[in-house]
Amino acid sequence: MSDSSIDSSKRTWLIASGCAGAVGGVATAVPFVSSFNPSEKAKAAGAAVEVDISDLKPGEKITAEWRGKPIWILRRTPEQIAELPQLDSQLADPKSERTAYPTPDYAKNETRSIKPEVLVVIGICTHLGCSPTDKLQPGPQPSLPDDWKGGFLCPCHGSTFDLAGRVFKNKPAPDNLEVPAHQYLSDTKLLIGEDKKA
Repeated sequence: MSDSSIDSSKRTWLIASGCAGAVGGVATAVPFVSSFNPSEKAKAAGAAVEVDISDLKPGEKITAEWRGKPIWILRRTPEQIAELPQLDSQLADPKSERTAYPTPDYAKNETRSIKPEVLVVIGICTHLGCSPTDKLQPGPQPSLPDDWKGGFLCPCHGSTFDLAGRVFKNKPAPDNLEVPAHQYLSDTKLLIGEDKKA
């Protein structure tokens, strides 16, 4: 055998084994690197979710998703915030003292929020799990009182909630809308599902 044929076969073998090793390395690295991001299954099981609220204007609401539940984020106007204390006598649990859906300490206030202008609640009625509809505009509307200040109406059985997610008296829903664990990562970024105690 000549030296050139031996070198050629060695070269082919080295290239082939090198390529196979590279493919194996990439195949191993891709799942490893992608494991740093929570999977859809992990998110559904409760992984925290970041939400950008930089474009949320006063009076607007967006919906995010955490654990398969709708998370409502409402930026209230100064007028809406000012009206909240006036509703206390009409509410079933104005101070969020009931324990079926414990309210985090940082939301046990009149606005049920960390920042008064931003409400974060789970958009599921505490009666039978329906999703209430937005009735943010004040004034008379079907199925609502004439002095309606804005809030949410559950179309299933007529439960009504104010703009802090507090349920009105004598309604089927036994509790206020649940406030999930959350925190601010910055002025414009919320982390839903974790708070500073976690």
